[in-house]
Amino acid sequence: MTNKFKIFIIFIGCLLFRLIPLRAPNVEPIMASIMPLGRKYGAFLGFIFGFLSIFLYDAVTHFGAWTWVTAITYGVIGAISSFYFKKFKSSILNFALFAFFATVVFDFVTGILFAPMFGQTMWSAFILQIPFTALHLAGNIGFALTLSPLINKWIASEQFFIVKKNSPLLGVKI
Repeated sequence: MTNKFKIFIIFIGCLLFRLIPLRAPNVEPIMASIMPLGRKYGAFLGFIFGFLSIFLYDAVTHFGAWTWVTAITYGVIGAISSFYFKKFKSSILNFALFAFFATVVFDFVTGILFAPMFGQTMWSAFILQIPFTALHLAGNIGFALTLSPLINKWIASEQFFIVKKNSPLLGVKI
């Protein structure tokens, strides 16, 4: 039950973070969350977490044709994270590497391949995507370096809150 509650808290945290007004576009903790979750709980949860993170946010804010493309793409990336982290250990470097390549693939699929669906040429979408992808990479790699290791440690812990070894709360389970 504790693990389901942790997953729920991470999911709600991602959703609430995305609802912050006037934040930079695509600077969000979804990628940083699906990597440790996919590693620990497998491809199905990785897919569902990625898919629902996009789908439910768009359902609350502005649902459109892009919702299906972005939700499925993020879901697939969540599933792939499970296979990647079975082969490679969950280190800060591997979180950053996965975030880099997954972000490039995500932006290529959602920003360039599906551009004709919105009346753009792939070339103009590619040029316009460059600054957007740079910002997306900065956010995802930054969260991968900081948040992914924390989530990874938290979901591996039996305790709900992790307490330092010499803490007066040692042994107190919440």
